[in-house]
Amino acid sequence: MNSILDKLLILPGILLGISIHEFAHGYAAVKMGDDTPLMQDRLTLNPLKHIDPMGFICLLLFGFGWAKPVIINRRNFKNPRRDDAIVAIAGPLANFMTAFLFVGLMKLTMFMPYSLSTQILWEVLQSTVWINLVLMIFNLIPIPPLDGHHILGSIGGARVWNFYYKYYDQLRFAMLLIIVFRGISKIIGPAIHYLFNFLISIFF
Repeated sequence: MNSILDKLLILPGILLGISIHEFAHGYAAVKMGDDTPLMQDRLTLNPLKHIDPMGFICLLLFGFGWAKPVIINRRNFKNPRRDDAIVAIAGPLANFMTAFLFVGLMKLTMFMPYSLSTQILWEVLQSTVWINLVLMIFNLIPIPPLDGHHILGSIGGARVWNFYYKYYDQLRFAMLLIIVFRGISKIIGPAIHYLFNFLISIFF
């Protein structure tokens, strides 16, 4: 029963984090000159437009997952190498800003009379902070299809992109195995804990 309750408490954070992440990608792409996300109706915070079933299930079961990627046409960018990196970093950056905002909201609950509702609100806000930090750090891993591989590819150029193209399927499969066998927490867990404690220290 507690497990079901825990899932319900983190669900708002998951839906919000996914929606903001993908919206930010789409918004940045449009600003860089590519209207593809706009034509695909991805400039929205409606989570139904952004949920990837497998990624959503992984988020619920393992605490790590992904959304349906926004399709980008790099040929529409004025500076494809630079603009692709900007679009890639926009999602994780939006998640960090959301986490920052929700730590501030956690602080505000301290001025509310204590009640069961206040405690539930606190848990939802805290979960939202945590999920957004997870989405940020997880997506910065430089393995396809995560944002980090776009950032690294844009920095490294053709040599890095050729490596990704050659080993794309193998890298994706390796990432899925790491998630399923819970190895990913050992990789990104310390960074998430550090950022969480850093944000808490700003407001508390």
